[in-house]
Amino acid sequence: MTDWTEKYRPDTLSAVRGNDKARDALREWAQNWDDHRKAAIVHGSPGVGKTSAAHALAADMNWPVMELNASDHRGKDIIDRVAGEASKSGTLTGGTSGRRLVILDEADNFHGNADYGGSRAVTDVVKSASQPIVLVANEFYDMSNSLRNACETIEFRDVSTRSIVPVLRDICRKEGIEFEADALRAIAENTSGDLRSAVNDLQAIAESTERLTEEDVVTGSRDTTEGIFDYLDELIKEKDAEGALKASYDVDETPDDLINWIEDNVPKDYAGAELADAYGYLSNADRWLGRVRATQEYSYWRYATDNMTAGVAASRREPKGGWTRYGPPSYWSKLGRSRGSRNTRDAIASRIADREGASIATARNDILPYLASMTHHCRNRDLTVQMAAAYELDEAEVSFVTGSGKDTNKVESIVEDAEARREAAAVEHSGDAFLDAVRSDGDHDETSESTPDSEPANQQTLADDGQSGDDGSANSDADAAGGGSTDAADSDAGDGDDGQSGLGDFV
Repeated sequence: MTDWTEKYRPDTLSAVRGNDKARDALREWAQNWDDHRKAAIVHGSPGVGKTSAAHALAADMNWPVMELNASDHRGKDIIDRVAGEASKSGTLTGGTSGRRLVILDEADNFHGNADYGGSRAVTDVVKSASQPIVLVANEFYDMSNSLRNACETIEFRDVSTRSIVPVLRDICRKEGIEFEADALRAIAENTSGDLRSAVNDLQAIAESTERLTEEDVVTGSRDTTEGIFDYLDELIKEKDAEGALKASYDVDETPDDLINWIEDNVPKDYAGAELADAYGYLSNADRWLGRVRATQEYSYWRYATDNMTAGVAASRREPKGGWTRYGPPSYWSKLGRSRGSRNTRDAIASRIADREGASIATARNDILPYLASMTHHCRNRDLTVQMAAAYELDEAEVSFVTGSGKDTNKVESIVEDAEARREAAAVEHSGDAFLDAVRSDGDHDETSESTPDSEPANQQTLADDGQSGDDGSANSDADAAGGGSTDAADSDAGDGDDGQSGLGDFV
């Protein structure tokens, strides 16, 4: 059976229901795109019509559509494709106006190491695009500040019940389904502003009955998700242990997140012995979560949930009343404030891991602290230059490792010296390779005519530079094995493939 959400997707902006203000703002953005040339972020809850509105806009403007999903493509792949489509300006692949619309769905899903730098790269793309781009996102604030500031923002709000009901009624009439008005109203109310879910529920119920009644809706209605703030109020003030546990089943939070919500908000109502007991149960829950992370045995989640919900509710010694201002976990805000530093750390660790043949975790936890101690405040300048050259660090990254200010003359001069060191090493090694080839051609005839006791000039030079005996034979053998002088002065040139010093030079 055809999916009704696709079958009845609006094909023009005027057919988009429940978000007239956002719909008009999107149309105005498109009509004036040549004046501002900015991308648009269309954000709001799932199922409120964001992607459908973008496609309907393209149909109204007669723009061909290129749609990509940030969840289906990773980092460089999707960025390259967005950049490629956004940079095209010819009329051969465009609509009547020479335009095409690039839709990047779930654009808030750039996260984790796999997408490091992805958000910044997309920001650069949308700033320089020669085609209109719409970024569709559920969580607006999961996107970077720079990306949000580079775009116009249009918010789609939850669709009201009175806007959902006419959509369901039209579908029923087109499909020839008999219905009660109260049944359609019940579907709309149960889906909490999610128009797509309402259409899906209507189709699911209509497949099992000839006439849609309110009783059918009550029997087949989906489980509703309870808001976290309502649940905290029930857990801390109202429910007993069993009720708190059962209510947690309807909360759309993983145990890892739920424990952070409870931990931060329990002290606002609990005190003394009941707070101590509550934290005892939260401590037990945290142990179980640690076992889940260590063993990947997710059946342990239920023990963590038992402790953090039933245990905390059972810790209540007296009734709680009134209104309490609950808030998101402070741990999340700390992560947000430290995101830039963590990204810098992970980028350096990745570079170290590639060069030293170690894992990223080893580079981050073991090697980076070691480098930071040796180059603290750039006191050992030569080592700091070697480190910056080896791992191609910029001012911000040198500042991160050494603890020095990134705008200081000291850090800037270190980065300049490191860059000069890399360039000199590259020229030196590429030059040697060229000259060796020339020498081998030029020395061939001379060598063929020389006596057995003679040796090529370049070989004699190596022997003279590293002689350790009267006849230099020991050094000739060492040079042939790839050894040579081991003096500290010679170590700066490095023997690596790229001529840069690695971690071994620091030890």
